[in-house]
Amino acid sequence: MTKEAARRTRGGDPPRPRDIYAETTAKIIAEFEAGRVPWVQPWDASACRGPGLPVNALTRRRYSGMNILFLWGAAISGKYASQSWLTFKQAIEAGGHVRKGEKGTTVVFADRFIPEAEKARAAQTGEDARAVPFLKTYTLFNLAQCEGLRPGLGDDPVPLAPREIIPHAEALIEATGADFRIGGDKAYYAPGPDYIQVPPQPAFREQINYYRTCFHELGHWSGARKRLDRDLSGSFGSLSYGREELVAEMASAFICAALGIIPTVRHADYIAAWIEVLKEDHRAIFRAASHASKAADYILGFDPREAGACALEGTPTAPIGRRAAA
Repeated sequence: MTKEAARRTRGGDPPRPRDIYAETTAKIIAEFEAGRVPWVQPWDASACRGPGLPVNALTRRRYSGMNILFLWGAAISGKYASQSWLTFKQAIEAGGHVRKGEKGTTVVFADRFIPEAEKARAAQTGEDARAVPFLKTYTLFNLAQCEGLRPGLGDDPVPLAPREIIPHAEALIEATGADFRIGGDKAYYAPGPDYIQVPPQPAFREQINYYRTCFHELGHWSGARKRLDRDLSGSFGSLSYGREELVAEMASAFICAALGIIPTVRHADYIAAWIEVLKEDHRAIFRAASHASKAADYILGFDPREAGACALEGTPTAPIGRRAAA
């Protein structure tokens, strides 16, 4: 007898379906309330060879959105030295297998489908059929959880030597063509005149954080109507402002990881606002992570070093446009 049949025999209620949005949001809120920002350097330098976006070891496509946070968290808790992942079947395809007893990491794939009844209704009325969004879960295993795999999988980036100027980060900022204005004591993006203002790098107590700030503001810049067209109208303290800050924060973390940059700053002042956003809407963190991946992919699309770079896996659109470095 199945567990479901036994439950019905006992007269119990059927099991409630998992609410992945609520479960994930509760975990993120718990991190915030503990004073941690889950996408800010979520790896242990002694355990991992360096930062990087999680990738599929076979396809080399980057994971996106909330999946980045899921896999980063699993990498640090498991002390894995790799940011490369495989499904159970892909491990076999790669000539090896997942070690017995290893526990996989659940990731999600967002998609839409049109129910048959909706197709019939649309055919009768002549209206467009409405698609229903859904989340599908699947399980990944880190390369460290596998054995017998063929050589050449999981080449992770090497940590950069400490220095103030990072040439490839400078080249990417320049290549975006964004109007960067250096000076003053504040960092912000001005949507109307479409420019970014940041303090000079020597003004930062730890100069590596200059780049995190630049990419945070470029995250906002990417949301302009003529680019990715997000809502940038929220005033300070509003829920819409908090949502956009989530997007820019994660976009900066994703870009820094892709470039091999390890910033140290944590924007603790925003944590209360982020908690308010997440408690108000269990899907907010998923939307923010999705927008952040699109923003990171858009900005990384200008990278002069990666003219053929692929989009973050799960991101529906590839980088929009590319300009030569000025």
